[in-house]
Amino acid sequence: MGIPQFILASASPARRRLLQTAGIEPVICPSDFDESQVKLSDPAQLVQTLAQRKAETVAPQFPSGLIVGCDSVLAVNGEIHGKPKNAEEAYQRWQMMRGNIGDLYTGHALIDLSHNRTLVKCQVTRVYFASISDRTIDAYVATGEPLKCAGAFALEGRGGLFVEKLEGCHSNVIGLSLPLLRQMLVELGYEVTDFWNEC
Repeated sequence: MGIPQFILASASPARRRLLQTAGIEPVICPSDFDESQVKLSDPAQLVQTLAQRKAETVAPQFPSGLIVGCDSVLAVNGEIHGKPKNAEEAYQRWQMMRGNIGDLYTGHALIDLSHNRTLVKCQVTRVYFASISDRTIDAYVATGEPLKCAGAFALEGRGGLFVEKLEGCHSNVIGLSLPLLRQMLVELGYEVTDFWNEC
């Protein structure tokens, strides 16, 4: 049995870049799964369920592929936050987040169709947000970046300026934990190096 095709069930440019930087060139196949179908109050359960549903939606198109699905949310003060719906919501979110601490949860689902195996796990990273001014929040929201990200910030973009520190996996905050992915691949019987330069 050869090495399966590596499929990323996500339209996220940040997740794609993370994989490319790590030597993996994924086939991109966004799931377009309707996330509103899943209502769960536990952030870890929520992101794992969504990651699995996204991977399962794409799986039928790749009968011998390895499908990776991911989903991220930010939990602050016990409340779960995904992407803000609009600029006003992003602004209010940042007023609540500044000077505060959040936990970024990313669910990871791997479906290995050639061996009929599925693995689902969650990684959590603690994020310490800077105390920034209303003017800075205004300027950041005006860039449009917060509207594209779970938690209303992109660590690898301008949002990185407003994060004081992280506790845990850095790449997890960008949307995919590279260390967790490596561990999950090993659990499925692969080495991450098997997927280097695969196209």
